[in-house]
Amino acid sequence: MQIIITGHSLPGRDCSETATFEGRSNIHVGVQRRGKPHEILDLVPGDTETARWELATNLERKPGPWDILGPYIQGKPGGRFIYLSWVTVSEDQTFEMFRRAKLMLDAIPEHVVDEADGSGVLHGDLGLTDAAAKPLCAAIRPPTITWTSSPY
Repeated sequence: MQIIITGHSLPGRDCSETATFEGRSNIHVGVQRRGKPHEILDLVPGDTETARWELATNLERKPGPWDILGPYIQGKPGGRFIYLSWVTVSEDQTFEMFRRAKLMLDAIPEHVVDEADGSGVLHGDLGLTDAAAKPLCAAIRPPTITWTSSPY
């Protein structure tokens, strides 16, 4: 099964400092590989109109609950998630992670998983800026993310 994550409403390349947030510049976001926090798939600048990541995964249906596995799927059975990692990129193209959003897969409605199993596609759509106009972080569940079995 393919998981497609589409992000919109990105926060911009620069975020100003506040009492609870250290200012950042040249912000990018990408999907973090499991067990390799310095390996991020398809870094996208924070001022991009939309971001899209495509992940090859396996949906396993054994006796008991379903499970999703793949190189970009984090966590243990029953608590799987995808990390969207926010980084600053330096002039020499190295990056420093400063924030992450956890797209919680256990929050996907069962009927959507069933439909995605048939279509081969699970699509998550979300805005990537929080209420304070900063890069989205924390555990993300519906309604912040919308999960469907459609590729768009």
